[in-house]
Amino acid sequence: MSEQKYRSRVQSYKQSSICGIELLSHSSMASHSTLMKSISLNTYTIPKVCNHSISSHGFLRNLSFSANGFQYIRPRIAESMSELILVRNSNQTEALVDSSQVFDIPVLSTPEAIERLQANREGQKGNQQFLAMYSSIFGGITTEPEAMVIPMDDHMVHRGHGVFDTAAIMDGHLYELDQHLDRFLKSASMAKIKHSFDKKEIRKILIQTVSASKCKQGSLRYWLSAGPGDFQLSPSHCHQPSLYAIVIEDRSPSNQKGVRVITSSIPIKPPQFATMKSVNYLPNVLSKMEAEEKGAYAAIWLDNDGFIAEGPNMNVAFVKENELFMPCFDKILSGCTAKRVLRLSEGLVREEKLKGIRVDNVSVEEGKSADEMMLIGSGVLVRAVLQWDEQIIGEGKEGPVTQALLNLILEDMKFGPPTVRVPIPY
Repeated sequence: MSEQKYRSRVQSYKQSSICGIELLSHSSMASHSTLMKSISLNTYTIPKVCNHSISSHGFLRNLSFSANGFQYIRPRIAESMSELILVRNSNQTEALVDSSQVFDIPVLSTPEAIERLQANREGQKGNQQFLAMYSSIFGGITTEPEAMVIPMDDHMVHRGHGVFDTAAIMDGHLYELDQHLDRFLKSASMAKIKHSFDKKEIRKILIQTVSASKCKQGSLRYWLSAGPGDFQLSPSHCHQPSLYAIVIEDRSPSNQKGVRVITSSIPIKPPQFATMKSVNYLPNVLSKMEAEEKGAYAAIWLDNDGFIAEGPNMNVAFVKENELFMPCFDKILSGCTAKRVLRLSEGLVREEKLKGIRVDNVSVEEGKSADEMMLIGSGVLVRAVLQWDEQIIGEGKEGPVTQALLNLILEDMKFGPPTVRVPIPY
């Protein structure tokens, strides 16, 4: 239909007075009696705008009123086809623009999409480099960052139904791989992810992925999810669980200076979820952001009984009167690095640098009055805390036990026994 003919019909329509929905037709104006309808709040009139012509229905801005218990619309015809209005319901409208403005997003071929993924990756600058990825979806390892993707319909992506774990790479060895794998598989069981992978198979895949990366210093992170299938809440239609792994080289400068922490106002996860290493890390992220917004390094969680729990991705420990103590693991994540530190600290007891080790409920008062406080985790290793909220810890500087434990964990990562160091065949 031409613009001139459309405007002619608009003028003809304006001379009429009709209650109810009235729509334009290509052939003629429909009869008034046929087109009178009551409108429910869920009624939709769907527009179609193409090449400056209209379909069998015109689309009108509505002026609604009530009569005889019904909701009616007295519409106004658009003055021109470029002004067509979509009537969503009795109190909501949305303006449409012409097709040249609407359909401006390209539909990409597979090669074009890959090219854009590559350009996007090349434009990203950061301290972390992703050197290799394994995916059970394509059944292999890639060293191309643009190919390091996972399906959007993976239950881990849109429902958070997945677990993960990490292992440090030190001098061409994976540190505490088996310990982390045991926790990884336990988390998968707690998350009810039914899979056919056994520990030996996963271990082989992880070692080969690091080998393909050629990384000698870095970290390995791996995930197990319910897998792709659909976007439903239940994983019952997921085809099969998925295993992913990625090797990360972090070029950030090492920094072991003492830090300041705050008490987190973000609610701690219930023990059922806190004790498994799932991908549901929104509380952890918000807790970390809260700390950064206040100029601190991390925020410390308290459990529901008011005892000290953990940090967003690390455990906490204290020293007072030469006794090392940290919170129980029954309501928080069982940290592999924290447990290894406890084991290594036994040597300090034998050397009489510590008089004892205790894992127990720790009150905030006891923690803040400690001589030393530290954060412990696979990413942070052992790092001194100099201030918690407004309270200076000890003398406000890195303590001797904290430094001794850091030295012990670094030595263990480089020269520890085969039970904690798995060599990578490059």
